[in-house]
Amino acid sequence: MLEKSFFDRPVLDVAQEILGATLLFDGIGGVIVEVEAYDETDPASHSFRGPTPRNRVMFGPPGHAYVYKIYGIHHCLNFVCRPGSAVLIRALEPVQGLAAMRERRGGLSDRQLCSGPGKLAQALGIDLQHDGLGLDGPPFALKAATATHKIATGPRIGITKGAETPWRFVQAGSRYLSRPLPKAQPVL
Repeated sequence: MLEKSFFDRPVLDVAQEILGATLLFDGIGGVIVEVEAYDETDPASHSFRGPTPRNRVMFGPPGHAYVYKIYGIHHCLNFVCRPGSAVLIRALEPVQGLAAMRERRGGLSDRQLCSGPGKLAQALGIDLQHDGLGLDGPPFALKAATATHKIATGPRIGITKGAETPWRFVQAGSRYLSRPLPKAQPVL
């Protein structure tokens, strides 16, 4: 199990090292294959202009869930790192509780169950009531990656400010990504 101390580090380190970890929520989940990093110096980050009622969790202790709603419809799950920084969990390779995920996602193929942050939150049953919960205990379970894998990086998705910043990290070759990386660059 990953401890809260794992998240008390620079967001770029956490973003790369969380790839391959297993995320379970109430026993349902899979392997993290795609993430994006955000910090307080980033104009695309919710924390860029300082604390607000919506983003207060980003300025709290590391190792907590920051959940918010986009477009008034979809929930997004982030892991809080140091103050003002978080890792957006963009995609999972589903491995546990697939029947429940399929029911929540309308019977889609396994490949489409968790291939985007809104899809992932819906498949796992995560919403605003989970904002601020600790990641080191129920309903969350985070297990460290057990295998090594190649990481590729590229521009983040769905933002206008800071879009060129290559803070999107993926497990190279995964077929469960939200979308392929354009001109993916390996992380050294």
